[in-house]
Amino acid sequence: MTRFGYTLMTEQSGPKDLVRYAVAAERIGFDFEVSSDHYSPWLMSQGHAPYAWTVLGAVAQATERVELATYITCPTIRYHPAVVAQKAATLQELSDGRFILGLGSGENLNEHVVGEGWPPVDQRQDMLVEAAQIIRELHSGDLVTWEGQYFRVDSARIWDAPDGGVPIGIAVSGEKSIEHFAPLGDHLITTEPDKELVEAWHEKKGDRSSRVIGQIPICWDPDRDTAIAKAHDQFRWFAGGWAVNADLPTPAGFAGASKYVRPEDVAEQIVCGPDLDEIAESFRAFVDAGFTDIALVQVGDEGQDRFLDEAAGPLLEKLRAL
Repeated sequence: MTRFGYTLMTEQSGPKDLVRYAVAAERIGFDFEVSSDHYSPWLMSQGHAPYAWTVLGAVAQATERVELATYITCPTIRYHPAVVAQKAATLQELSDGRFILGLGSGENLNEHVVGEGWPPVDQRQDMLVEAAQIIRELHSGDLVTWEGQYFRVDSARIWDAPDGGVPIGIAVSGEKSIEHFAPLGDHLITTEPDKELVEAWHEKKGDRSSRVIGQIPICWDPDRDTAIAKAHDQFRWFAGGWAVNADLPTPAGFAGASKYVRPEDVAEQIVCGPDLDEIAESFRAFVDAGFTDIALVQVGDEGQDRFLDEAAGPLLEKLRAL
């Protein structure tokens, strides 16, 4: 059975609100919750970017049942992989084993801030391979010294290492990344309902035990025009596609790149309005492609409480009926 999750969108909400939404989402019945891990919002109109790991620590203490995950953390530039390993282990302890570490090669928007530049995509993929290997080593609880192409680790140990380590999900987008990451990841993270990609991951792993985790933005509102206007204001960056989104460095850059994106263009990509049947149907392609876990993003902080109070419960029922 497919599990349905709720996204703690750090780009559009402050830390206290995110914790409050997390508690409400658990109460409503969502199966898991994922958090973005950004240093900047995509657009200035979103207006937030709290530190995801602090938020998740608070959420781990405020919730009891829902699984938690980063969607996603880049462990190569802004964070050293040894630090990510420690953070993930601590969060796994705080959540009593409910955490999945979602990893990816990152976006320039978040990683350029430490002044180390933005490598080409092939190098970013190689860096992620090495980072994942280091994290795996450290989660064993053993003393680790590492001299690699991109990273060094000197006599490091995770002193509070959870039994069995931390499950790792890795974001992939094609055959080459599957070759790189299927041997290192427990679970698959991907953004498109590509059944061939899902099957290729399972084939590379040699079994079907991996979870397949995806995410879908929606914009529920009782008034469709209001929903479209909100989605355009907050999420028009989404229209650029990953090739653009990974490389732009600032919210101003995203504003410029999305300047000519029209409200109707956004409405073609994101289901907007009050029709819960239409919203639920937008998940079908992911269900049919074999996704085991699908997190929704309700666009915009304004109206989030109303969505959770009025629409989220009935929408979950329709999603589970798919």
